[in-house]
Amino acid sequence: MPIRYSADVAAMTRFYEALGLRVGSVSRPGGWVELPAEGGMLAIHQSSGEDVGRCELAFEVGEPLEDVAERLRAAGFEPEPPMDEGFGYSMRVQDPDGVWVQLNLYERDLYT
Repeated sequence: MPIRYSADVAAMTRFYEALGLRVGSVSRPGGWVELPAEGGMLAIHQSSGEDVGRCELAFEVGEPLEDVAERLRAAGFEPEPPMDEGFGYSMRVQDPDGVWVQLNLYERDLYT
């Protein structure tokens, strides 16, 4: 799932709706929105400063992040510690080129 960081989540959402995507889950305070598509999902997150316009890769995992972290360490990659987020838990790790990849374990009952 690509994550698009924007200074104006509402305008960015309207833009991607005009391209044919439909709004899925939205955070209660409106800081992010998911736009599911047939082959995946686009997430738009509120941001400012240097992050505006940045894109990041994120993957949903179906197992405890500690298990994923163990495999990453065994392969020579050191992830950051898992963080408790408003949607569940996430963890970031750099790929071999130094690009951050986010891994998410969702608890969908935490948001609408």
